Amino acid sequence: MGDAGVGAPPAGSVQQDSFFSMTDVFLISLITGLFTYWFFFRKKKEEIPELPKIQTAPASPRDSSFIEKMKKTGRNIVVFYGSQTGTAEEFANRLSKDAHRYGLRGMAADPEEYDLSDLSRLSEIDKSLAVFCMATYGEGDPTDNAQDFYDWLQEADTDLSGLRFAVFGLGNKTYEHFNAMGKYVDKRLEELGAQRIFELGLGDDDGNLEEDFITWREQFWPAVCEHFGVEATGEESSIRQYELVVHTDVNMSKVYTGEMGRLKSYENQKPPFDAKNPFLAMVTENRKLNEGGERHLMHLELDISNSKIRYESGDHVAVYPANDSSLVNQIGEILGTDLDTIMSLNNLDEESNKKHPFPCPTSYRTALTYYLDITNPPRTNVLYELAQYATDSSEQERLRKMASSSAEGKALYLSWVVEARRNILAILQDMPSLRPPIDHLCELLPRLQARYYSIASSSKVHPNAIHICAVTVEYETKTGRLNKGVATNWLKSKVPNENGSNSLVPMYVRKSQFRLPFKPSTPVIMIGPGTGIAPFIGFIQERAWLKQQGKEVGETVLYYGCRHEREDYLYRQELAQFQQEGVLTQLNVAFSRDQAEKVYVQHLLKKNKENIWKLLHDGNAHIYVCGDARNMARDVQNTFYEIVAEYGNMSQSQATDYVKKLMTKGRYSLDVWS
Repeated sequence: MGDAGVGAPPAGSVQQDSFFSMTDVFLISLITGLFTYWFFFRKKKEEIPELPKIQTAPASPRDSSFIEKMKKTGRNIVVFYGSQTGTAEEFANRLSKDAHRYGLRGMAADPEEYDLSDLSRLSEIDKSLAVFCMATYGEGDPTDNAQDFYDWLQEADTDLSGLRFAVFGLGNKTYEHFNAMGKYVDKRLEELGAQRIFELGLGDDDGNLEEDFITWREQFWPAVCEHFGVEATGEESSIRQYELVVHTDVNMSKVYTGEMGRLKSYENQKPPFDAKNPFLAMVTENRKLNEGGERHLMHLELDISNSKIRYESGDHVAVYPANDSSLVNQIGEILGTDLDTIMSLNNLDEESNKKHPFPCPTSYRTALTYYLDITNPPRTNVLYELAQYATDSSEQERLRKMASSSAEGKALYLSWVVEARRNILAILQDMPSLRPPIDHLCELLPRLQARYYSIASSSKVHPNAIHICAVTVEYETKTGRLNKGVATNWLKSKVPNENGSNSLVPMYVRKSQFRLPFKPSTPVIMIGPGTGIAPFIGFIQERAWLKQQGKEVGETVLYYGCRHEREDYLYRQELAQFQQEGVLTQLNVAFSRDQAEKVYVQHLLKKNKENIWKLLHDGNAHIYVCGDARNMARDVQNTFYEIVAEYGNMSQSQATDYVKKLMTKGRYSLDVWS
């Protein structure tokens, strides 16, 4: 019965089994198909990321490898530059051009564009050498383009025993950390096993940076010759780096009119805004701050609405100025040039990352107005290159002598060019036979640099505006000429609501370490005579805002100085208002010329030394100094040494260490210039 039941299912049941079998087959086929599709699809998806890796992995290092580039172009000397204002880059270019005189080939390189870990491979190239022209920025910091290199050096444990190197540092002795970057690179490379082939050069911009460089350079090359067993070829001829192309039929929409990076970036503004993409800010206020005197001190307000620019109190605003049109026109007249000619200067080295010395194509007028520095005394290499165009033999000899490394030549350059403050126009005027081609002049002149100002506002109070406090620079030279500061006189002309675009300022923000304490309750001692008061206006605004928010705000003490109370007491009403509101707890003002004996901020610090020590020692106060580095900042620092020694019962060396430790901890901050 059981067997009968198993072997003979009912008729309806047979049909049902047969139906399920077809469904099963269909389902199995469907599942198999889906699985097969998924398997191949999955596999394909997995392989996609691997393909680009196989293709691009070797290419990426080559793109950022200066070694590959040197091999490809037959170079054996690479000159890296850490440059903020263009001088270190200029020195690097001069050294790389020098190399041909010794049968060598050099290239200048921006460390930001390359992988510096490749330094360990430089020995793969015969007679190879790495030179570093390193400027120090601010308080011992690397320049923006050398920051990554600095970070790499700090962390690197690479063996650089095959690397031969030399370093020239660019600094300023008025600053606390003189040539810190040059000294660090020189020391660190040696620690990593590299071989120094010539001593560290220390250029001082407070003295004569050009002479320091020439003196170092004239000893550097003989050391290179001795090391590699090469000799000077005697070739001293001028070598053009760029070739001129004049555009007779050009689409004007493709021509640069003053933009720093992207063509038409001023017409079509796109964030983020930085050095290569500045924001065009409208000047909404430009008022004179002083009530008398010969100088013009001014307060400007830049509108940064809709720019997405963020700043903090203590940051710097960088401004791109324009040269005076009358100077530009005079250069054009002297050289007999149509300044509206559209041209390009194209690098003769096709492998160079720098295709043009400034944005091209453009007009000579635009180049001389927005891109080239025509107001500073030209360096000796410019005089050397220009000498060939002087048709008067005595003028040619004079130019060559000033460009030479002889003691007589250096003295002549110092007196006739540097101390007389002769710019390129003055030199052309005083040497009637010197009439160089304008394209070669444009190739030789350095780039016009952005000017930095301490921001005189707080973003907590003015989120859509940046305030500037500045004094116009104007002086008579030894030759009787009136020289004017490029940026300050240009800013002075920026009158709101006049001529529309005339009141626009290309700008960006540079972050600073000059910061208020994290805790608002921490006392602050601010010392800023003259326009050095700028960041402290922002600091006080911020402390007032914090107080309004119900925060406990510590003592806010200001030491300010100016010449005359009735002439140049900047922000007098604002400071009185802050004091009345109880935000500014102490306002100490030194009027240096209102009495027979001059009184400066350091004298007021000494007068209040007991209170200073109490704030510093008991209150953990932060000290901030802004203004002149050469005299004021140094005198103020010496005053703090004296106060600490007296009230802390310390020796002079102990007091010095105490103040230096405050700096290390971020409790003594400087924002100074010379």
